[in-house]
Amino acid sequence: MQSKGSSVRFTGMVIRSRISTLMLSMFATLASLYVAGRLWQDAQNRVYLASELDRITGQAKSVMSVDDSWKIIECREQQKTLTSLEMELAAARQEGFVSKHLSEVNQTPKKKPLVVVGILTGFGRKSHRDAIRKAWMGNGRALNSMESQKGIIVRFVIGRSANRGDSLDRSIDNENKQTNDIFILENHVEAPEELPNKTKLFFAHAAENWDADFFAKVNDDVYVNVDALVNTLAAHSGKPRVYIGCMKSGEVFSEQGQKWYEPDWWKFGDGKTYFRHASGEMFVISQALAKFISINRSILRAYAHDDISVGSWFIGLEVKHIDERKFCCSSWSSGALCSGV
Repeated sequence: MQSKGSSVRFTGMVIRSRISTLMLSMFATLASLYVAGRLWQDAQNRVYLASELDRITGQAKSVMSVDDSWKIIECREQQKTLTSLEMELAAARQEGFVSKHLSEVNQTPKKKPLVVVGILTGFGRKSHRDAIRKAWMGNGRALNSMESQKGIIVRFVIGRSANRGDSLDRSIDNENKQTNDIFILENHVEAPEELPNKTKLFFAHAAENWDADFFAKVNDDVYVNVDALVNTLAAHSGKPRVYIGCMKSGEVFSEQGQKWYEPDWWKFGDGKTYFRHASGEMFVISQALAKFISINRSILRAYAHDDISVGSWFIGLEVKHIDERKFCCSSWSSGALCSGV
């Protein structure tokens, strides 16, 4: 006859035996699933490699290299990892765990700017800048409103002093801290004879910083009719390579000492007349042309004047020259885009 103690021990042994059996069964099941999964994965890789081999070799004209085989396997592994990460990201979104960066990426993209207007200015011309801010450019909320509602981005454009870091540079930096409307060309030294290169750098850097349909160059003594500008550019939207301005031709001055002297006058033929180009007070180019300038800035020839230089860059290109009389800023008239002061 068994005692009560032996019965308890027997029962405990049975329970432990059942637990051990259950754990072994679970381990065996997991091991089987792992082995089966690996075999399935290997089989899939072999099937994929076989299909790729058939595709690449065609009629057995070539043999897939070992490196190609490993690349195929690595691509499939990366695809599986990407799929897994996408599933985890979807789950994280449901739980509300989404990074700030991903949230910003998934936000509705900002409206594409219509035009970036660069007002070329210089040291000692703050009074001109303040007059433009009051007349048509605005500042603070008004400037931001023009960007968000009309798609017009306006910036004063200036380089650096020949004596880098001097009072001229500090003055511009301080002004920009207050107004936040100056586009500083860090690698450009301000000088009257460098205006063509300054214009070139503006278009190049503006095309790199803003994804706008058009880019405009304006002098800092020109007042712009913003509404007329919007309406005019809207009429040319969708045209890939347009050059818009008050088109003109003029005499090439070959005598040194003249105001508009052109050192390379001999390049313009015996007639000494410039090709058709937009007047320098204000003109507009499309995004494709701005990107062309950005890409080729190192080899684009700069002549004595910025309007001649820009016009020369487009002579050999498939560019639509648009003679827009509203861009003639010498006199103000009804419907005009600009006026000189």
